Amino acid sequence: MKTTEMQPNSAGNDDILPAPKTNLKSLSRAELSAFCTERGLKRFRADQLFQWMYQKDVSDFGEMTNLSKDLRAELSELAVVGTIEAASQQRSADGTIKFLFRLADGHKVEAVLIPDFDEDGSAKRLTVCVSSQVGCVFGCSFCATGKMGLLRNLSPGEIVDQVVKINTVSEGAYGKGITNIVYMGMGEPLHNYSAVTESAAIICDEKSLGLSPKRITVSTVGLTKQITRLADEGQPFRLAISLHAASDEKRDKIMPINSSLNLSALKEAVQYYHQKTEMPVTYEYLLFDQFNDTAEDARRLARISKWAPSKVNIIMYNNVAGVELQRAREGRLDAFMRALRDQHVRATVRRSRGDDIDAGCGQLAIREGAPKGKTIRKD
Repeated sequence: MKTTEMQPNSAGNDDILPAPKTNLKSLSRAELSAFCTERGLKRFRADQLFQWMYQKDVSDFGEMTNLSKDLRAELSELAVVGTIEAASQQRSADGTIKFLFRLADGHKVEAVLIPDFDEDGSAKRLTVCVSSQVGCVFGCSFCATGKMGLLRNLSPGEIVDQVVKINTVSEGAYGKGITNIVYMGMGEPLHNYSAVTESAAIICDEKSLGLSPKRITVSTVGLTKQITRLADEGQPFRLAISLHAASDEKRDKIMPINSSLNLSALKEAVQYYHQKTEMPVTYEYLLFDQFNDTAEDARRLARISKWAPSKVNIIMYNNVAGVELQRAREGRLDAFMRALRDQHVRATVRRSRGDDIDAGCGQLAIREGAPKGKTIRKD
């Protein structure tokens, strides 16, 4: 790891400039330990830095009071603790809070705090939906983020920062910290595999938020090699499959990835995952009016749910401007759920949240004029 290399300046004279400082939040836990070891620091110093960054949300070395003044000064010369900034925040009438975060390079990503309430009005469950990429390459036709294309991956620190900052808001707004995390915001989480798994490990670390991995769910459109890798590595968090159609014909129309990774390939990966981990999977199924909400669709979905132990989340769609697909009407939802129950499918309905604040993934970033990136969409 090079942090002290000196280079000629742009004028081409003999003056030299220091190499860029290391952003400690761009490092994995192991890389942070190596950074400290290479500088002759004892191992516990990495633990202290880690705790300041992720548990206490401190980015100024001067505030890290259990480090000596000399060490704080040395670190200030060598490194920085990067952080994201809140660009805007919106609160829905239903309690959902939408965040737009500005990254150090000016790109913006979204995250959402979704509360569930007890009958007395207190928050019993506080879920954060986080982003893993700036945009997304997979171009699902119903997704606002898919219209952006992919601009870049987020680092582990940028992912964790969303959670840490929203946790502070949660404590102020609802009197308790977050209870659950879903990687279902902007981006395809398993397309940024290393950063996502590292960020989940950081979040679960006792010197960070200490969240149980059972309270973390990572979603994927069906990247089969990465699903297999999750199984081989024994990653402890939950897996969700963004299915959204129960036949290749319909899935091809709304999810370009299905042309190369179809339902047959997905079945093989899901069954391998369960065989290796003995963990169930969740199928996410956006219900679109008169597209994937027929009795035959329900029968096909029931067959898929039998690939391995699973549950199905039927999601009521947040309508997106410019998207032809629309949220299924209540009568069609009721009939679809009856058909699933007749097939003995374990299914629940997730109501759309934050309609009044553009809470659908990517809507706010697009409205803010996000640039366009790479996509596999053909249109």
